[in-house]
Amino acid sequence: MSQLSNASMNIIIRMHIQKKLISFSDIAKVIGETGGDIVGIDVISTSKTQTVRDITITVKNQQHGQLVMDCIHDLEGVKIISVSDRTFLLHIGGKIEITPKNPIKNRDDLSRVYTPGVAQVCRAIADEPLKAHSLTIKRNTVAVISDGTAVLGLGDIGPFAAMPVMEGKAMLFKQMAGVDAFPICLNTKDPEEIIQITKAIAPAFGGINLEDISSPRCFEIEERLKRELDIPVFHDDQHGTAVVLLAGLYNALKLTGKKIESIKVVLNGVGAAGTACAKMLIAAGVRNIIGVDRTGAINRSETYDNPNWTSFAKMTNPDNVRGSLSDVIQGADVFIGVSAPGVLKVEHLKSMAADPIVFALANPDPEIDPEHAEPYVKVLATGRSDYPNQINNVLCFPGIFRGALDCRASEINEEMKIATAKAIANVVTDDELSETYIVPSVFNQKVVERVREAVVKAAYKTGVARKDLMKEENALVKNS
Repeated sequence: MSQLSNASMNIIIRMHIQKKLISFSDIAKVIGETGGDIVGIDVISTSKTQTVRDITITVKNQQHGQLVMDCIHDLEGVKIISVSDRTFLLHIGGKIEITPKNPIKNRDDLSRVYTPGVAQVCRAIADEPLKAHSLTIKRNTVAVISDGTAVLGLGDIGPFAAMPVMEGKAMLFKQMAGVDAFPICLNTKDPEEIIQITKAIAPAFGGINLEDISSPRCFEIEERLKRELDIPVFHDDQHGTAVVLLAGLYNALKLTGKKIESIKVVLNGVGAAGTACAKMLIAAGVRNIIGVDRTGAINRSETYDNPNWTSFAKMTNPDNVRGSLSDVIQGADVFIGVSAPGVLKVEHLKSMAADPIVFALANPDPEIDPEHAEPYVKVLATGRSDYPNQINNVLCFPGIFRGALDCRASEINEEMKIATAKAIANVVTDDELSETYIVPSVFNQKVVERVREAVVKAAYKTGVARKDLMKEENALVKNS
């Protein structure tokens, strides 16, 4: 996600103006000269000698807004008190809140939701702890946990700065799938502390969504939590990307007529997302996938300090080829980039097999400019919303958790992920499928329900679902 928007935006500047030193018309003139467009003026307070006003100005982007502010700041008699825009205003006080499902109107209500009536529910759970899944928020609540070490394209910005992202994730869970989610940002980078804290708070939650935790620490944290907890643990940066990528690949292969087991895939960027993508593709039937990172092709002839690369080499690159991206991309059917902008060149595309498929997923700037790539590829996908075929995790995580919670799955396994990818792909009908439409819109209402159904079916098939959907509900009604 880009830190700078290419679209116009409004900023609101609250300024203190000394009337004897400058007039408002002088301020407006400077704003106009810098290309700003005043669309609103609100007087906050005024006297004979000074006034405080909110000036709403349309600017091209954040850089342009900063230029306008700098010019205003240089004016004698003007002091900028604060600056905000619609995005900042939306975040004031946070973006989510907790509200009761049932209002407390009288003493009888109070006695049932709290003391003394709540005691019988507590005793029931104490006798049968699994009832917590039915009688508490655990039934429908996910913890979104981060340490703020790998946030968007911003890097290690810490837990406080990560909160807006985790709040946004919670909003998407609720709006897309009706899942209650709560952001928990931890003020520690120690993997063991993160594991122990997550385990300690797990009784309140039906699932754990790990988010924006840097590689390779994220691997250990997720693997330990999956082993030591009996609820789904899902690192979305890894698996969400991999699932939606696979969904896009299924449909891209339909357009090219190629079979998944016969394609050659080159993956650039062997971090958390790249590793998960490789594992997912192998599970789906890809036999020839070569990972490339800073040192070139990951192969079994090298010794790596990074243990993730060592394990990656064991499961990929069947011919043990060596060399740079330029070497290994020759004859490739698919390029997948989860790396950095500009690494993929037109020359690389020309050396690929016929009808190449390119997933350039680096954000905010993809591995190759889509406009440069378009003449040379059959299908192009990016992580951006301003180009066709956006590979967006929102297509995955709401529905996959909805399904896992509904069948009370103990984990989210490979079969459930592949089922999710197929469900997402199948939302795009044969009549709709085209080079510029291989995955559905994130606002397509069919996605969550199709994914939920597929996940529940796969969970029961693989033996990780622990809830009889009808039996439990009937038992609760009888006991009420």
